[in-house]
Amino acid sequence: MTDSETTVLVVDDDFRVASVHVGFVEAVPGFRVVGQAGSAAEALRQAKDLRPDLVLMDVYLPDGDGLEVVRQLLADPDLSTGTGTGPAVIVISAANDLATVRRAVQLGALHYLVKPFGFAELAERLTAYRNAQERIAALGDAATQDDVNRLFDLLRPGPAPAPEEGRRLAPTLQAVLDAVTARRADVSAQEIAASIGISRTTAQRALTQLEQSGLVRLELRYGSTGRPEHRYAARRR
Repeated sequence: MTDSETTVLVVDDDFRVASVHVGFVEAVPGFRVVGQAGSAAEALRQAKDLRPDLVLMDVYLPDGDGLEVVRQLLADPDLSTGTGTGPAVIVISAANDLATVRRAVQLGALHYLVKPFGFAELAERLTAYRNAQERIAALGDAATQDDVNRLFDLLRPGPAPAPEEGRRLAPTLQAVLDAVTARRADVSAQEIAASIGISRTTAQRALTQLEQSGLVRLELRYGSTGRPEHRYAARRR
Protein backbone atom coordinates (compact mmCIF):
# COMPACT_ATOMS: atom_id res chain seq x y z
CA MET A 1 0.00 0.00 0.00
CA THR A 2 2.81 2.41 0.79
CA ASP A 3 4.47 1.94 -2.60
CA SER A 4 1.37 2.23 -4.78
CA GLU A 5 -1.66 4.37 -5.25
CA THR A 6 -4.99 3.47 -3.71
CA THR A 7 -7.45 3.00 -6.55
CA VAL A 8 -10.98 4.35 -6.20
CA LEU A 9 -14.32 3.86 -7.99
CA VAL A 10 -16.77 6.77 -7.60
CA VAL A 11 -20.48 5.90 -7.86
CA ASP A 12 -23.12 8.65 -8.05
CA ASP A 13 -26.16 9.09 -10.27
CA ASP A 14 -25.45 12.83 -10.70
CA PHE A 15 -22.54 13.21 -13.12
CA ARG A 16 -21.64 16.67 -11.91
CA VAL A 17 -21.60 15.62 -8.24
CA ALA A 18 -19.54 12.57 -9.18
CA SER A 19 -17.04 14.84 -10.96
CA VAL A 20 -16.68 16.92 -7.80
CA HIS A 21 -16.00 13.78 -5.78
CA VAL A 22 -13.48 12.63 -8.38
CA GLY A 23 -11.72 15.97 -7.98
CA PHE A 24 -11.73 15.63 -4.20
CA VAL A 25 -10.26 12.12 -4.30
CA GLU A 26 -7.49 13.01 -6.73
CA ALA A 27 -6.53 16.03 -4.62
CA VAL A 28 -5.49 13.63 -1.83
CA PRO A 29 -1.93 12.32 -2.33
CA GLY A 30 -1.76 8.57 -2.88
CA PHE A 31 -5.26 8.15 -4.35
CA ARG A 32 -6.27 7.68 -7.97
CA VAL A 33 -9.77 7.39 -9.44
CA VAL A 34 -9.96 4.51 -11.91
CA GLY A 35 -13.69 4.61 -12.68
CA GLN A 36 -16.89 6.59 -12.40
CA ALA A 37 -20.34 4.94 -12.49
CA GLY A 38 -23.84 6.39 -12.46
CA SER A 39 -25.92 3.25 -11.90
CA ALA A 40 -25.94 0.05 -9.85
CA ALA A 41 -25.30 -2.13 -12.89
CA GLU A 42 -22.41 0.05 -14.04
CA ALA A 43 -20.93 0.08 -10.52
CA LEU A 44 -20.91 -3.72 -10.39
CA ARG A 45 -19.46 -4.02 -13.88
CA GLN A 46 -16.67 -1.52 -13.22
CA ALA A 47 -15.89 -3.04 -9.83
CA LYS A 48 -15.44 -6.44 -11.48
CA ASP A 49 -13.33 -5.05 -14.33
CA LEU A 50 -11.23 -2.56 -12.39
CA ARG A 51 -10.88 -4.22 -8.95
CA PRO A 52 -10.65 -0.89 -7.05
CA ASP A 53 -9.29 -0.81 -3.52
CA LEU A 54 -12.05 1.55 -2.41
CA VAL A 55 -15.56 2.48 -3.62
CA LEU A 56 -17.40 5.72 -2.87
CA MET A 57 -21.01 4.56 -3.08
CA ASP A 58 -24.19 6.63 -3.40
CA VAL A 59 -27.39 5.10 -2.01
CA TYR A 60 -29.97 6.44 -4.47
CA LEU A 61 -29.25 5.03 -7.94
CA PRO A 62 -31.61 5.03 -10.94
CA ASP A 63 -31.69 1.24 -11.28
CA GLY A 64 -31.36 0.08 -7.69
CA ASP A 65 -30.24 0.57 -4.13
CA GLY A 66 -26.60 1.46 -3.61
CA LEU A 67 -26.51 -0.52 -0.37
CA GLU A 68 -27.53 -3.65 -2.26
CA VAL A 69 -24.53 -2.98 -4.49
CA VAL A 70 -22.40 -2.71 -1.34
CA ARG A 71 -23.70 -6.11 -0.18
CA GLN A 72 -22.73 -7.70 -3.49
CA LEU A 73 -19.34 -6.00 -3.58
CA LEU A 74 -18.44 -7.28 -0.13
CA ALA A 75 -19.85 -10.78 -0.62
CA ASP A 76 -19.04 -11.78 -4.20
CA PRO A 77 -15.65 -13.57 -4.48
CA ASP A 78 -15.47 -12.59 -8.15
CA LEU A 79 -15.24 -8.94 -7.05
CA SER A 80 -12.44 -9.49 -4.55
CA THR A 81 -9.26 -7.43 -4.60
CA GLY A 82 -5.75 -8.75 -4.04
CA THR A 83 -6.51 -9.08 -0.33
CA GLY A 84 -9.07 -11.82 -1.01
CA THR A 85 -11.98 -9.64 0.02
CA GLY A 86 -14.16 -7.09 -1.70
CA PRO A 87 -13.17 -3.44 -1.85
CA ALA A 88 -13.56 -1.13 1.11
CA VAL A 89 -16.66 1.08 0.85
CA ILE A 90 -17.41 4.62 1.97
CA VAL A 91 -21.10 5.47 1.59
CA ILE A 92 -21.77 9.01 0.33
CA SER A 93 -25.45 9.92 0.32
CA ALA A 94 -28.09 12.53 1.10
CA ALA A 95 -29.91 9.79 3.04
CA ASN A 96 -29.59 10.57 6.74
CA ASP A 97 -32.30 8.35 8.22
CA LEU A 98 -31.05 5.97 10.88
CA ALA A 99 -32.38 2.87 9.11
CA THR A 100 -30.16 3.54 6.10
CA VAL A 101 -27.15 4.41 8.24
CA ARG A 102 -27.67 1.27 10.38
CA ARG A 103 -27.89 -0.92 7.29
CA ALA A 104 -24.68 0.56 5.88
CA VAL A 105 -22.89 -0.19 9.15
CA GLN A 106 -24.26 -3.74 9.25
CA LEU A 107 -23.07 -4.34 5.70
CA GLY A 108 -19.53 -3.30 6.62
CA ALA A 109 -19.22 0.19 5.17
CA LEU A 110 -16.00 1.81 6.35
CA HIS A 111 -17.52 5.29 6.75
CA TYR A 112 -20.74 7.16 5.95
CA LEU A 113 -20.69 10.76 4.68
CA VAL A 114 -23.93 12.73 4.42
CA LYS A 115 -24.13 15.05 1.40
CA PRO A 116 -23.22 17.77 0.96
CA PHE A 117 -19.75 17.47 2.43
CA GLY A 118 -16.51 19.32 1.86
CA PHE A 119 -13.12 18.20 0.67
CA ALA A 120 -11.62 18.10 4.17
CA GLU A 121 -14.27 15.67 5.45
CA LEU A 122 -13.58 13.19 2.66
CA ALA A 123 -9.81 13.70 2.80
CA GLU A 124 -9.80 12.87 6.52
CA ARG A 125 -11.52 9.55 5.86
CA LEU A 126 -9.36 8.66 2.88
CA THR A 127 -6.21 9.40 4.86
CA ALA A 128 -7.48 7.38 7.82
CA TYR A 129 -8.20 4.43 5.50
CA ARG A 130 -4.77 4.57 3.91
CA ASN A 131 -3.01 4.84 7.27
CA ALA A 132 -4.88 1.77 8.50
CA GLN A 133 -4.01 -0.19 5.36
CA GLU A 134 -0.34 0.69 5.72
CA ARG A 135 -0.45 -0.47 9.33
CA ILE A 136 -2.10 -3.76 8.34
CA ALA A 137 0.59 -4.36 5.71
CA ALA A 138 3.30 -3.82 8.34
CA LEU A 139 1.79 -6.26 10.86
CA GLY A 140 2.26 -9.50 8.95
CA ASP A 141 0.07 -12.54 9.65
CA ALA A 142 -0.98 -11.97 13.26
CA ALA A 143 -2.02 -9.07 15.47
CA THR A 144 -2.13 -8.53 19.21
CA GLN A 145 -5.07 -6.82 20.91
CA ASP A 146 -2.98 -3.62 21.07
CA ASP A 147 -2.42 -3.86 17.31
CA VAL A 148 -6.15 -4.25 16.74
CA ASN A 149 -6.91 -1.28 18.99
CA ARG A 150 -4.46 0.90 17.09
CA LEU A 151 -5.96 -0.15 13.76
CA PHE A 152 -9.44 0.88 14.83
CA ASP A 153 -8.06 4.13 16.23
CA LEU A 154 -6.47 4.86 12.84
CA LEU A 155 -9.85 4.42 11.13
CA ARG A 156 -11.35 7.21 13.23
CA PRO A 157 -10.75 10.36 11.19
CA GLY A 158 -9.47 13.44 12.90
CA PRO A 159 -8.97 16.86 11.32
CA ALA A 160 -5.46 17.94 10.53
CA PRO A 161 -4.43 20.26 13.35
CA ALA A 162 -4.37 23.95 12.48
CA PRO A 163 -1.19 25.74 13.52
CA GLU A 164 -1.39 27.45 16.88
CA GLU A 165 -1.56 31.23 16.92
CA GLY A 166 1.94 32.59 16.51
CA ARG A 167 3.41 29.18 15.67
CA ARG A 168 5.37 28.96 12.43
CA LEU A 169 4.54 26.50 9.68
CA ALA A 170 7.18 24.30 8.09
CA PRO A 171 9.15 26.37 5.53
CA THR A 172 7.58 24.80 2.44
CA LEU A 173 4.05 25.11 3.82
CA GLN A 174 4.67 28.73 4.77
CA ALA A 175 6.09 29.51 1.33
CA VAL A 176 3.08 27.94 -0.38
CA LEU A 177 0.64 29.74 1.94
CA ASP A 178 2.39 33.06 1.32
CA ALA A 179 2.22 32.49 -2.43
CA VAL A 180 -1.51 31.71 -2.29
CA THR A 181 -2.22 34.67 0.00
CA ALA A 182 -0.33 37.04 -2.30
CA ARG A 183 -2.66 36.23 -5.18
CA ARG A 184 -5.87 38.18 -5.57
CA ALA A 185 -7.46 35.29 -7.46
CA ASP A 186 -7.45 31.53 -6.99
CA VAL A 187 -4.37 29.65 -8.10
CA SER A 188 -3.40 26.14 -9.23
CA ALA A 189 -0.71 23.85 -7.84
CA GLN A 190 1.26 24.27 -11.07
CA GLU A 191 1.18 28.05 -10.77
CA ILE A 192 2.33 27.90 -7.15
CA ALA A 193 5.10 25.46 -8.07
CA ALA A 194 6.39 27.77 -10.81
CA SER A 195 6.21 30.88 -8.63
CA ILE A 196 8.31 29.54 -5.73
CA GLY A 197 10.47 26.96 -7.51
CA ILE A 198 9.19 23.62 -6.21
CA SER A 199 7.75 20.59 -7.97
CA ARG A 200 4.04 20.43 -8.76
CA THR A 201 3.73 17.29 -6.59
CA THR A 202 5.25 19.09 -3.60
CA ALA A 203 2.98 22.08 -4.18
CA GLN A 204 -0.09 19.83 -4.41
CA ARG A 205 0.83 18.04 -1.18
CA ALA A 206 1.32 21.33 0.64
CA LEU A 207 -1.94 22.77 -0.69
CA THR A 208 -3.83 19.66 0.43
CA GLN A 209 -2.38 19.95 3.94
CA LEU A 210 -3.16 23.67 4.09
CA GLU A 211 -6.73 23.00 2.95
CA GLN A 212 -7.20 20.32 5.61
CA SER A 213 -5.86 22.77 8.21
CA GLY A 214 -8.41 25.38 7.13
CA LEU A 215 -5.84 27.87 5.84
CA VAL A 216 -6.80 27.67 2.17
CA ARG A 217 -9.96 26.57 0.41
CA LEU A 218 -10.30 24.28 -2.58
CA GLU A 219 -12.41 25.41 -5.53
CA LEU A 220 -13.21 23.32 -8.61
CA ARG A 221 -13.31 25.13 -11.95
CA TYR A 222 -15.19 23.42 -14.74
CA GLY A 223 -14.28 23.73 -18.39
CA SER A 224 -16.25 22.58 -21.42
CA THR A 225 -14.77 19.07 -21.23
CA GLY A 226 -12.70 16.90 -18.91
CA ARG A 227 -12.22 16.90 -15.18
CA PRO A 228 -12.50 20.06 -13.09
CA GLU A 229 -9.34 22.04 -12.40
CA HIS A 230 -8.29 22.33 -8.74
CA ARG A 231 -7.87 25.97 -7.69
CA TYR A 232 -6.91 27.28 -4.27
CA ALA A 233 -7.50 30.56 -2.47
CA ALA A 234 -6.53 31.86 0.97
CA ARG A 235 -9.15 31.92 3.68
CA ARG A 236 -9.47 35.45 4.97
CA ARG A 237 -9.60 35.70 8.75
